[in-house]
Amino acid sequence: MNAVTSQLASLFSARHDEPAHSEPVFDGGIVLVAFALMAIGLIIVCSASMPIADRLHDNPFYFAIRHGIYLIGAVIAAMVVVQLPMQFWRVANPYMLLLAIGLLVAVLLIGRNVNGSTRWLALGPITIQAAEPAKLFFFCYLAGYLVRRYDEVTENLKGFIKPLVVFFILALLLLAQPDLGTVVVMLATTIGLLFLAGARLWQFFALMFVGILAVVALIVFEEYRLRRVTSFLDPWADPFGSGYQLTQSLMAYGRGNWFGQGLGNSLQKLEFLPEAHTDFVMAILAEELGFVGVMMVLLLMLWLVLRALQIGNRALANDRPFDGFMAYSIGIWFSFQTAVNIGASAGILPTKGLTLPLVSYGGSSLIVMAVAVSLLLRIDFELRVAGVQALTKGAKADAKREAKRNKKREAKAKVKQAMQSAEDQAEEASFVDDEETRHD
Repeated sequence: MNAVTSQLASLFSARHDEPAHSEPVFDGGIVLVAFALMAIGLIIVCSASMPIADRLHDNPFYFAIRHGIYLIGAVIAAMVVVQLPMQFWRVANPYMLLLAIGLLVAVLLIGRNVNGSTRWLALGPITIQAAEPAKLFFFCYLAGYLVRRYDEVTENLKGFIKPLVVFFILALLLLAQPDLGTVVVMLATTIGLLFLAGARLWQFFALMFVGILAVVALIVFEEYRLRRVTSFLDPWADPFGSGYQLTQSLMAYGRGNWFGQGLGNSLQKLEFLPEAHTDFVMAILAEELGFVGVMMVLLLMLWLVLRALQIGNRALANDRPFDGFMAYSIGIWFSFQTAVNIGASAGILPTKGLTLPLVSYGGSSLIVMAVAVSLLLRIDFELRVAGVQALTKGAKADAKREAKRNKKREAKAKVKQAMQSAEDQAEEASFVDDEETRHD
């Protein structure tokens, strides 16, 4: 065993020009970036939620405490999920799709209605936003489908349309809540995955065109969505009506300037900006920490997304397609949801109720996003283990070959020693005969 270990160390050192023990088990960069985003989120949520928490609950730290509890739950969930092998997700992804559909149906039947939307399942003191786990489960199913039907997806239209039918069913259930934002995120991720899987370009562009037409139709034929778009185009036309939320958000960005007003010094959080600690948390961050703070969050998120895409590339290169597509989907999901959240609060996109990954207040979103990060860690971990196992097998084979060579050397040495001993005995016998002959 010691020989194998030393051989493994020498092989790893030869390949990486450093000792084998320096290779970490998990990617520390992903862990640090995720915790950094969570820490920033906790600080900004605490600051942004104090006025409304004090008015509604007579406790300025009410939402901050709940957010802290959600963070603990998210970390625990991530620690549990990171122990599950990716084989579990490969086998269970069809059942996860059924679970996603079940959650979305259940929320329409027994869900809680808040501000005209039925998106939450109340299980005692726990409230679950069904759309959040449904996104993760659908992406897991889509990754599994692309592995099982890869040839169909890339070669004929039937295989390309099948996952779109599943998406259409989920989209109908989500629009019944209504929740257009989640539908748009799922559509963007689906298009991105099909493109990366190698779908034909005309199919890809046709899907994009149909998707854009569908989103436009959903906006045009729903009055409140149309008001959001018109207010987005010119929020100052009705600053105290349909454009109120966006104008207040833009004021927060404007007051932030380069370095912000200082942590805790936001004016817009004094109940001028609705949803300051959830969908518009970035506006408060911009007001208090300025352009520098916004760029810091964007760079952290960009690093996480690029790392997810790198892990996906490595997984595909190592013949692990499910892991690769899963990592791709997480990267696209995080990037697009971040773009929609920040774009809406900055007036670049129409207002949509989507959280900022790992930052915004919300237990379901925070836990599901933490689980997605833990999946990235698990995929990266299995890739590292596969590499070390390959080195270990090579080391064992080398050790066996070396043992065989040693045995051959020992056998040759024994034969040579025996031959030498026989020659010595023959010489000694010849010397004795010569002496006897001389005496005679």
